[in-house]
Amino acid sequence: MARNNRADLRLDAPKGLRSGNIVGLGRSGHSRDRFGRFTEAIARGMGTPWFLLGLTLFAVAWISWNTLAPVAWRFDSVALGFIALTLVLSMQASYAAPMILLAQNRQDDRDRVQFEQDRQRAERTLADTEYLAREVVALRIAIKDMASKDFIRAELRALLEHLDERSHLDERSHLDERSDHDNTSNTESRPTA
Repeated sequence: MARNNRADLRLDAPKGLRSGNIVGLGRSGHSRDRFGRFTEAIARGMGTPWFLLGLTLFAVAWISWNTLAPVAWRFDSVALGFIALTLVLSMQASYAAPMILLAQNRQDDRDRVQFEQDRQRAERTLADTEYLAREVVALRIAIKDMASKDFIRAELRALLEHLDERSHLDERSHLDERSDHDNTSNTESRPTA
């Protein structure tokens, strides 16, 4: 059971290709992966200019040897059209094509996994962006209801003006009461004739 869980934790292969039940894998289960890496290395090597240069040099050396060397030392006949060279190159091509296809399949699998991870990452990013957009809108609404410094200053000025008017009215009314009180006390103290 632990071996199956460990195979399920591998992220470099799609879920469908993670089974360990294939015949010939051995105990470790890595021979398929090792063979895949081997085929990728061969395919990668065949796609380089050095491989083409090496193959060209090999063919030139083969043809030169079988054309210029003494007849007893030649192993491929010019008269027959270099049949052995044709067979060697055909065999190389017959092995190269499946190895290149295997390497492409592995790359397709890796691309599929990468695409899935990118899709999940994009979904998380979209969800985070939507959440942040909702939070920004909520903050804008909350800030819209808050009083600004200018509003508070204007309200305080209006309140001070109101208090000043009130204090002036209180002073006037107090003076008027005092003058009325003085007038009533003066009229009471005067004798009426």
